[in-house]
Amino acid sequence: MALLSRAIARFLALLALFAAGAALARPPVVLAAASLQESLSAAADRWVAKGHERPLISFAASSALARQIEAGAPADLFVSADQQWMDHVAAAGFVAAGTRAPFLTNRLVLVAPASRRVALAIGPAFPLARALGAGRLAMGDPDAVPAGIYGKAALTRLGVWPQVAPRIARAESVRAALALVARGEAPLGVVYATDARAEPRVRVVAAFPADSHPPIVYPLARLARGSASDAEPFRRFLLSGEGKAIFRRFGFGTR
Repeated sequence: MALLSRAIARFLALLALFAAGAALARPPVVLAAASLQESLSAAADRWVAKGHERPLISFAASSALARQIEAGAPADLFVSADQQWMDHVAAAGFVAAGTRAPFLTNRLVLVAPASRRVALAIGPAFPLARALGAGRLAMGDPDAVPAGIYGKAALTRLGVWPQVAPRIARAESVRAALALVARGEAPLGVVYATDARAEPRVRVVAAFPADSHPPIVYPLARLARGSASDAEPFRRFLLSGEGKAIFRRFGFGTR
């Protein structure tokens, strides 16, 4: 977490210097959920191909990004992996009126290292603790990271949270949890389906039932303090049919 905080701090310091010399002419700055790394980067590539400057994108857990926005991050757009952190930012007055929109959807899956042969059907009281053996279950921090919050909700609904709660490897983001499984440091992990698709070193053991957790919806909004002139056009591009088609290629659902 300390490394993540320092990386974000350096990123924001560079942005502050950049913004000081080019207030309105700069490209939009986007704070985006960690699970969007490949898809949003591809959307930015397409935006550049259409003749625009490349957006500056910082990926991290939605919780960390929301706190950076509260701390005055010079950003223009925010894409959260859940409604809760967007609600948090909006309630503090940081979302530009009329710009928040539901954007993407996702699914929650259980993953294992690609070399590990484990069969496990997800359902009420399924033997997750036994399947972990002596290892831990990797997931985003269930007290802050959206994927971890969804994961805790699902495991609670299925009646297995009390058994695995003491054995959670809490990660600073869903991608950090994915990395623990990919490196074989955790035998199982709870991540988004799109994360599993992006990492060849893991395989999907099973998908969580959609009704075991709240719907996974990524809202997108322009930030009230943003000043980049291209921010609103880029937001509209992401929400357009052309923009959403890019995210569907990476396994996301769209709204």
